[in-house]
Amino acid sequence: MEASALQFFIACVTAAGFGLAIAASFCGLAQGIGLKAAVEGVARNPESSGKVTVTMLIGLAMIESLCIYALVVSLILIYAHPQAEVIASLLGAK
Repeated sequence: MEASALQFFIACVTAAGFGLAIAASFCGLAQGIGLKAAVEGVARNPESSGKVTVTMLIGLAMIESLCIYALVVSLILIYAHPQAEVIASLLGAK
């Protein structure tokens, strides 16, 4: 029971780490592409900088929310574990 709980916990922590790393890397990539397009748009048409900036900020917030969702799922995987007390006793927390 305890060994399988610890193996499941290790698998959850590994999945959370990889999931968050993938989400953060792709969110950063998407934000970079969006920022590049906004800067190019402002460079071509400087009068539209206000509208482009507002649209870009909304888009960046939407992209960032995806990374925050991945963080929340990762934290749920780690801390909302059904066998948390067994794992805490194995790790010496209790």
